[in-house]
Amino acid sequence: METKTMNIKVEKAKTSKIGQVDFDNLAFGNVFTDHMLVSNYKNGSWGVPEIVPYQPITLDPSAKIFHYGQSIFEGMKAYKDEKDAIWLFRPMDNCRRLNISAKRMAIPEIPEDYFMEGLKALLKLEKDWIPQTPGSSLYIRPFIFASGNGFHASPADEYMFIIAFAPSGAYFSGKVKVLIEEKYSRSANGGVGFAKAGGNYAGQFYPTQLAVDKGYNQVIWTDDNTHEYIEEAGAMNIFVRINDTLLTAPTSDRILDGITRKSILKIAENKGIAVEERKIAVSELIEAAKDGSLKEMFGAGTAAVISPISTFGFRDVDYDLPETPNSYAALFKKRITDIQYNRAEDNFGWRFKV
Repeated sequence: METKTMNIKVEKAKTSKIGQVDFDNLAFGNVFTDHMLVSNYKNGSWGVPEIVPYQPITLDPSAKIFHYGQSIFEGMKAYKDEKDAIWLFRPMDNCRRLNISAKRMAIPEIPEDYFMEGLKALLKLEKDWIPQTPGSSLYIRPFIFASGNGFHASPADEYMFIIAFAPSGAYFSGKVKVLIEEKYSRSANGGVGFAKAGGNYAGQFYPTQLAVDKGYNQVIWTDDNTHEYIEEAGAMNIFVRINDTLLTAPTSDRILDGITRKSILKIAENKGIAVEERKIAVSELIEAAKDGSLKEMFGAGTAAVISPISTFGFRDVDYDLPETPNSYAALFKKRITDIQYNRAEDNFGWRFKV
């Protein structure tokens, strides 16, 4: 993967916050590094990215992000190996998906070289912020939003592209308890569920809080029409293991084409694990839980990598999953993280050295 070199102007922060950070006790996404990358879209084109000190953004009250929600983002991570080398995991997939989201939200696409060269330059500047505590990494948040002004309901004429970093610990600790959602929907056919649009996540917060109030950690989203088929687990793709077969819902207008999801499917193929990408009925899940053929359920995404599910609830009944030795969840998490941290051979070409 090669991108052309460009001159990226760097304005260094006068002082660093790094000495104030306890890298052995990092929460997820609460601490931010000294610098960020910024590019502005004006007069029909993106400006060459610049690196500036991490700082607040000043926007006009009429900026269209506040009124019409043109906002998209990605989630990535950077890792350090034992030799202090910096690695990314499938970064061009994130770049391409950001632009797929941009197109759907009528946002101008960011040039791939701006994304990659800007990201590499920022990583080299902030390399000391990449934690090496087990389970930790440098979370990377590229995002684009409408900065142009006006109350007219139309796409903005100006946008900002920013990459910001947050050294982070594990997203989830332990297994999660989920509730199958029957009233609210995450997305609909023809909608923006496949895009990483900010509004997708805002719409999840209320029904998720209702589930939390009932003692669950997250919801399992079902299809918007019948609520008969499971589709995602919170903000993650969902996998189900019945006997020795791995099941996951096919991507669609409603379901995000997750990079961790794609990686799991490839590893499963490589390991000879039977996989079915198809609709998974709630009734099938309950039947499998009752007859003992349901071995595992887990969410998959960049932040958590793999998040095992211990219990799912449906219509006031909880179904506990068994403790499965040599679980697929553990196998996939180890294989992916070993590649990410450069602890094992990468036969897939996913690891990218900065």
